[in-house]
Amino acid sequence: MADKIKFALAIALLAAGVVGFYLLAEQAMILRILVVLVGVAAAAALAWFTEPGQRFFVFAQEAAVEARKVVWPTRKETLQMTGAVFAFVVVMAIFLWVTDKSLEWALYDLILGWKKS
Repeated sequence: MADKIKFALAIALLAAGVVGFYLLAEQAMILRILVVLVGVAAAAALAWFTEPGQRFFVFAQEAAVEARKVVWPTRKETLQMTGAVFAFVVVMAIFLWVTDKSLEWALYDLILGWKKS
């Protein structure tokens, strides 16, 4: 039950930061952003002390470890794949345009006899 109360307070702190952003509409933007960041930090600090919060932070740490294990493509591989995707999109666009114009010609000119002037 205590975890639920702490979690509800954390959500309230987060909401207070967002509400503070709008209530301080006449203030400098840096102050408004600072209020939101303080609300987020306070909510995260309070959520840290809940059991679901602890599980989330452990999950986040494990996700970061797994992300470091990923073998990211090199610049050359990235450019090659981007080029292949771009070429495929161009080929598909031309194919769909030709298909559309062929169907337009077949329907309007041959079947319906609506010759364009």
